[in-house]
Amino acid sequence: MKQKLIISFSIIAAVLLGIGLTIGALWYIDNRRPGFESDFVVYVYPDTTPDSVLDELCAEGRALSRRSLERCFRRIGTYGGIKPGYYPVKKSYPSVYVARMLAFGWQENCSLTLSGTLRSKARLAKVISSQMMVDSLSVATALDDEIFLAGYGFTPENVFALILPDTYKMYWTASIKEIFDRFKKEYDKFWTPERVALAQKQGLTKMEVSVLASIVAGETLQADEFPIIAGVYLNRLHKGIKLQADPTICFCFDYSLNRVLKRHLSVESPYNTYKYAGLPPAPINVPSKACLEAVLSPAHHNYIFFCASPDFNGRHLFAATYQEHLNNARAFQRALDKKMAEKNS
Repeated sequence: MKQKLIISFSIIAAVLLGIGLTIGALWYIDNRRPGFESDFVVYVYPDTTPDSVLDELCAEGRALSRRSLERCFRRIGTYGGIKPGYYPVKKSYPSVYVARMLAFGWQENCSLTLSGTLRSKARLAKVISSQMMVDSLSVATALDDEIFLAGYGFTPENVFALILPDTYKMYWTASIKEIFDRFKKEYDKFWTPERVALAQKQGLTKMEVSVLASIVAGETLQADEFPIIAGVYLNRLHKGIKLQADPTICFCFDYSLNRVLKRHLSVESPYNTYKYAGLPPAPINVPSKACLEAVLSPAHHNYIFFCASPDFNGRHLFAATYQEHLNNARAFQRALDKKMAEKNS
């Protein structure tokens, strides 16, 4: 009898030990063990279901254990609802952390990067919506909303001046207002009293700096030429000479021109700097900070003209006299004619 009791207690102890070890092992798997094969990002939209997020977490072998995630989803209440957001998942995260992260909305800031050529509202809206939860139509609507933009001191015509190309850290779920609030914050941060004084030194307002910077941005991609070209246009402005900037003509034709020809120069528009003296009424694209700085601190020279280099390297030849400019322009035209002849032969 005593021996039977000992055996019974041994069996019970073994079962309890096994249960304890199993519970301990599952707890370790759920709470301590790294739960994923690699780092990745999960985007959760407002209509995303917990099951679909679970599928994404386990797609392509990302999760080491789907069962572990399911246990944690049940325990934490993640199946009851997931907060929209941008959720980077690191391979070192255990299942329980990811379940809590999704249930409690522990999203991280994402990067909204504005760079490259941004010369239309449609393009700007697309760039923003491709990196944020907002859709491009909502962004485009905001860019044309007079009342909304008036709250920031801008209009649909000059809104490009508000946008400073940069990388902004913010929540992926940020609203249109939150995004524009951030743009305005960075705009105000950029326009320090020192930069305002530099603008005044050139005889320009903040808006006029943005307008001229957008023309500089339309002329070249060569950063070292920004201050030189800015200096050319400032020289023309100060001498009362029309800017005659091709990028403004391209703007008049919604950037549909492959080449600016003589017949295009008569287009009726306040942005036609061949017809009207001074600066256009608003920026023709979103200028970079480098272009803004070039206008604020231009190169000092006596150049009045410039044209494309005959080397077709994206650079320009500069001239102080019209005759010198004609020589440069003829050199470019000869090189272009030769290039076209070789292409057609």
